[in-house]
Amino acid sequence: MIKTADLFSIAKTGVNASSRLLNTTSNNIANINTEGYVRERTEFKTMSTGGVNQGFTDRVLSQFAMNQLRRDTTSVGEAQAFFDGARSLDNALASEANSVSGAITRFFASIQTAADDPTNITSRSSVLGQAQGLVNRVNTLGDFISVKESEVEQQIKDSVNTSNALIKQIGNLNKAIQIVGNSSDVDTPSALMNERDLAIRKLAEYMSVETRPSPNSDLGLVVNLTSGESLVLADGTFNLLAIGGEPDFTNSQLRLSTNYAPPKNNTTLNVQEQKLGGALGGLFRYREEILEPAQRDLGKLSVALADSFNTQNRQGMDLDQQLGGDIFKIPEFRGINYPDNADLSLGIKGRFTPGASAEITNTDYRVEVLSSPSGSPPTFDLQVSALNSDGTAQLDESGNPIIQTTTVTAEQGTYNKVMGGIEIEFSSGAGYAVGDEFLFQPLRTAANDLELTTTRGEDLAFAKPLRVDTNAANLGDATIRAVTVSNTNIDNTLSNLQASGFNGSGNIQSASELPTSVGAPASVLFTSASEFQVLDNAVPPNIISTVTGVTDLNNLLQQAKDNGAAPPWPADFAALDDYPGYDFSLEGIPKAGDSFDISFNTNGIADNRNAVDLAGLQQEDAVRQSIGSSGNKATFNEAYANLVGSIGALTANGQVELEASKVLKTQSSDWFESTSGVSLDEEAANLIQFQQSYAAAARILSTAQELFDTILNAVR
Repeated sequence: MIKTADLFSIAKTGVNASSRLLNTTSNNIANINTEGYVRERTEFKTMSTGGVNQGFTDRVLSQFAMNQLRRDTTSVGEAQAFFDGARSLDNALASEANSVSGAITRFFASIQTAADDPTNITSRSSVLGQAQGLVNRVNTLGDFISVKESEVEQQIKDSVNTSNALIKQIGNLNKAIQIVGNSSDVDTPSALMNERDLAIRKLAEYMSVETRPSPNSDLGLVVNLTSGESLVLADGTFNLLAIGGEPDFTNSQLRLSTNYAPPKNNTTLNVQEQKLGGALGGLFRYREEILEPAQRDLGKLSVALADSFNTQNRQGMDLDQQLGGDIFKIPEFRGINYPDNADLSLGIKGRFTPGASAEITNTDYRVEVLSSPSGSPPTFDLQVSALNSDGTAQLDESGNPIIQTTTVTAEQGTYNKVMGGIEIEFSSGAGYAVGDEFLFQPLRTAANDLELTTTRGEDLAFAKPLRVDTNAANLGDATIRAVTVSNTNIDNTLSNLQASGFNGSGNIQSASELPTSVGAPASVLFTSASEFQVLDNAVPPNIISTVTGVTDLNNLLQQAKDNGAAPPWPADFAALDDYPGYDFSLEGIPKAGDSFDISFNTNGIADNRNAVDLAGLQQEDAVRQSIGSSGNKATFNEAYANLVGSIGALTANGQVELEASKVLKTQSSDWFESTSGVSLDEEAANLIQFQQSYAAAARILSTAQELFDTILNAVR
């Protein structure tokens, strides 16, 4: 090999190379505690003329280790956000101080005590005291969940703002790196690249991202969500995350908005939140898998308990000898307008159908007007779609969306029953337009707004409003086995399909009060062991119906309704949903002439039959647990236990997931540090080596100087 460099040139390049190596090592040592710093290394090549070139300083980076660390950072961010939220809710629901289950048990225990002496005012007041305690407990938990809902919405907004700042920073760094990188062939812009990698790693804490080199073979990086949406392009252009809520602005949804300068048009894309990952993904998962289902489950439990108790209390008689009323006030709810509705000032409201609590599921509903209102009062076709709390369609057991199409009447005061145990009022009449949509969230604040309607213990309907007496002259041995009351709605015009046989004046309806030729059933007269007549309370009584071929003595009035002949059950009565709303059964064998008289339970304040039924509600399966099967029900205590158990299981799984992800992140961090981190031992050894090489190169330079001086002296 021909070398043309002289000793001075070789020595000079050696000194410069050693000096540069010392600078690189010193920079590594100085930045050992700098976050995001990647160890640097300077490499040289031998020049063909002798000596070394000026060298090239680059980062020592394993792309595989960095990508793995980024992925594990995302996993920890998601698991931490999910577990933190789940743990706070789990602690609140499982706490004995906040336990709804304990309040339910104490409430029903007080009813059992009061049933022993139904006239005791103190015992009745104790029932209302426990009822208020139960309401307070439910309200407290409902408010707590609402606060947590507000907190998670704020956390999402803060995380989006931080993410957008990082996205913008990465875009600006892309531009700066390309400018600096194109101006130097000696070094890479390491400091800027470290800053960009650190910003990407911090962004990975909030969402799952992946990077790829610029397609232009420059130093730019393309940053995408793992679901494919672009966040930062190689030229520094970036897209920003935006928060929307349509139609519920309090329920954040993510969108990605382009950031083009005019006159270029910007567009908006929906982000798949379930695939987002990171802290943002964890927050959305916590909200959709734990917080909102818990909120609706608690609301469903509170509505089911209140409605069941109200329904049973209405079937009784209170201490004032009046038909029972509601003890709990169940909140109504309003529909939220979708932004594309023709008239955003129009609204609709809804309520839970009395007595239909067993149909309620933790479902939201979208209602859409399918046809223009017509007629008087206006009617139109309506489509009701069941939704999950995140706005996706709920599916039935066959995997199909749950949808109902029905015709509704649009006038103030008219409630139209739809699926799910709710009914809707369209008070604006003909003002609705085809395509108008509304969102209902019936259970979202049901637990927060539950109330008591009375403070009077006398309003507790512990007695049955009806008695059935055996005529003293009966010859058979048939006796009363059961008396049931299922409906006490008052409407003597019979225009309401829910009308009962009670007249609202402390008696059952007579023919003179009704638009019929007969009154409500007031007695049953057996003409033989297998035939009986149902009579009203006129003098003499009118025959309402005659039943022949009797084979059992259960529910005699229902038999008259189903099998009555000559005369049959009146058409006016048959058209009603549950008339007369009472019935009774016998046991034994009646004889011809035996009669059983039905009357209002006047002065029956010592009667505790309805109190026993009220206490028995605690053991009834009254809370629907699943969407697909109406038969899957639980008691009130079981429903709350299922709620607490479900959240506890998800919290435990979240803790396991967090611990596992932390272990993986530690491993990937160690791997990354082993390749790109600064080792003091290694740098100290390099420092000695480069110091020696510098001294040796300097010695060559001094030797060359001595030789040159010797030559000069010889010539003189």
